[in-house]
Amino acid sequence: MDDPTMPSFTLDVQFFGLSDVLAPYFTALYSFALTCEEGGVVADSLHPEWAAMRFTYAGTPPTARVVPAVMQQCPHFVVSGPTSRAIDFRLATSRIFGLGLHPAGWARFVGLSAASLRNAIVNGEDSGFGAFAPLLGLIEATGGDDDAAAAAINSFLLDLDARTPPVPARVLACQEALKDADLNDVNDLAERVGTSRRSLERMCSQYFGFPPKTLLRRQRFLRSLARFMLESRASWSNALDSHYYDQAHFVRDFRSIMGMTPSEYAGMPHPILDRIIAQRMVDQGAVAQTDLPTILRYAGGKAPVGVEKTK
Repeated sequence: MDDPTMPSFTLDVQFFGLSDVLAPYFTALYSFALTCEEGGVVADSLHPEWAAMRFTYAGTPPTARVVPAVMQQCPHFVVSGPTSRAIDFRLATSRIFGLGLHPAGWARFVGLSAASLRNAIVNGEDSGFGAFAPLLGLIEATGGDDDAAAAAINSFLLDLDARTPPVPARVLACQEALKDADLNDVNDLAERVGTSRRSLERMCSQYFGFPPKTLLRRQRFLRSLARFMLESRASWSNALDSHYYDQAHFVRDFRSIMGMTPSEYAGMPHPILDRIIAQRMVDQGAVAQTDLPTILRYAGGKAPVGVEKTK
């Protein structure tokens, strides 16, 4: 590693394709196996995202915080609610499965308001995510076979999907509309969803975790961050979303969201994020899905026909 403070480590990341019927509700399923030198800890910072579940099935669970809170030790099944700020995390030797929930997934499978867990990290066993608690045992039962674990997770989610009523169409419409880079006005968003502004406010708080104005601001920021991280990393000014008035406007947003300046962030090592950011930005609606798995697209790889897993 170029950073002398970063321990030597190996990291194996895999993404797994879930069944198509699950795509509106869940982000990409992934696993990673981190092996650090004795006592070593790897640090990174994650951009805002939708709600996410992480299952540590071997080794030590991470410590994490939503900026600017204090770091906390995470349980083996940990949930982060929808976030509008960065998540700092520290990892020792461990093996983890991660799975995120789109807002439509929250609307279907979580029995509480998303606003109640926004910018929060909680124990998945007692936070309204009880329906997913069996997943940790299913993963552990495969004895470290990640392919088998992914298949078991997919089957579990399909069964859960079959037993759960559908969500209102306007939730899916809002989720899709937020991917549109041309959309930057709450009234336009309400019109696109086909509801009043007041109803949109209530729906977004309940299932998306934040008011519509915050969601549009978050998407604008994520599109800018995605361009910088996935394309050249040469110039923030070239990465700015068209809805920013100027670079000073972006810097203010960056400080508020990430807790540091763009230059400070660019100068940090991102040992975990560099391996997963392409798919994570697709999951957050900041960049479009391509015909290749995004982790391969930005690594210059090619996916064999029929392969849904990437390394």
